[in-house]
Amino acid sequence: MDIKANISKIKSTLPENVKLIAVSKFHPAETIREAYDAGQRIFGENRVQELTAKQPVLPEDVEWHFIGTLQTNKVRQIAPFVSMIQSVDSLKLMQEINRQAEQCGRTIRILIEVHIAGEDSKHGFSAGECRALFAGDVPAQFAGIQVCGLMGMATFTDDTEQVRREFGTLRNIFEEIKSMPATDRTVFTELSMGMSDDYRTAVEEGSTMVRIGTGIFGVRQY
Repeated sequence: MDIKANISKIKSTLPENVKLIAVSKFHPAETIREAYDAGQRIFGENRVQELTAKQPVLPEDVEWHFIGTLQTNKVRQIAPFVSMIQSVDSLKLMQEINRQAEQCGRTIRILIEVHIAGEDSKHGFSAGECRALFAGDVPAQFAGIQVCGLMGMATFTDDTEQVRREFGTLRNIFEEIKSMPATDRTVFTELSMGMSDDYRTAVEEGSTMVRIGTGIFGVRQY
């Protein structure tokens, strides 16, 4: 697996404004270091135990994004160093991230996860809940977090038109919230959608962050 070549190939397909999140879950620190040496700096993990084990043994300028389901009782373990939590799927989790951020003297960037897929196994706010959250200016109540945008996962399906519709739905919600009077447009700029199999469609639909694991590292080592 030529990690450097894979990163270069993927980046060549991305517009300048789209960030590549290298999803390194289930891959060892040595493999992540290969991607780092190839110039990659943003990595995504979805398990707290893995992230806290890898973070101390990798360079300090790695930008860690947490992208998986996060339990409130584990926020404190990553709050001192995590750059962004992309998978904020409840108000309770927002409150806990804010609390831990303030205890660390940090501001943690987050994305609100919106449920757009036709699968119950996916997490996130409903479209209506997301609109209500911002219409009530709830994010402004938390000094320890900075809401930078939205994140979503499309249905796992070969139906590319369904995937496109779901990404389009999230983009429309993003634009709607961005236009609300209370939204800080200088901060609310990120739309994270698209993975190895569907990132090209996601980019066409307005994604600013793509989360790619298999396309960079190959099949995960469970």
